[in-house]
Amino acid sequence: MLQSSFQTQVTEAGCDEAGRGCYAGPVFAAAVILPKDFQHPILNDSKQLNEKQRDALRPIIEKEAIGWAVAAVGVEEIDQINILKSSWKAMHLAIAQLPLLPELLLIDGNRFTAFNNIPHHCIVKGDGIYASIAAASVLAKTHRDEYMLTLHQQFPQYGWHNNKGYGTAEHRKAIEKYGLCEHHRKSFNILPQQLELKL
Repeated sequence: MLQSSFQTQVTEAGCDEAGRGCYAGPVFAAAVILPKDFQHPILNDSKQLNEKQRDALRPIIEKEAIGWAVAAVGVEEIDQINILKSSWKAMHLAIAQLPLLPELLLIDGNRFTAFNNIPHHCIVKGDGIYASIAAASVLAKTHRDEYMLTLHQQFPQYGWHNNKGYGTAEHRKAIEKYGLCEHHRKSFNILPQQLELKL
């Protein structure tokens, strides 16, 4: 069972990102403030859940959370400032959209840049330890997957409905055949010769 809180006397927001390692699409992040007594039997790191479980959890988290927000940083900015800084910026944007200001941030990972002087704790694999981080991981993942499905309608040749922009064998073969499109992260040096898709 996931831990409900890091410090019981303060308002905590769990934060996580989705899509950091993808070849295409924005990086998404979520911030979630859960009630101190919130528990759900299947809530876990989104990577440990299947799509059906994540989709079932999303409306529960969004309904039961004291506050939640999701934000994204697009490929142009990822290419300009790098994916790590983009992940942090997406978290900052999500935190800024919360309906109340948290007193403590629980960050999945080992590094973070402070937001508005709010104290934070970085927890490696925190999405498998704290419920609020796990909830943030589910929201970031489901919102990003939903977005990638809309991009798939415009660029079906890359199979984003299946790979969501990750560097699967299917995706890499499609890039070799069709080149890169506007939604690919050019700074990732996906191919030795990155040819633009001719539209």
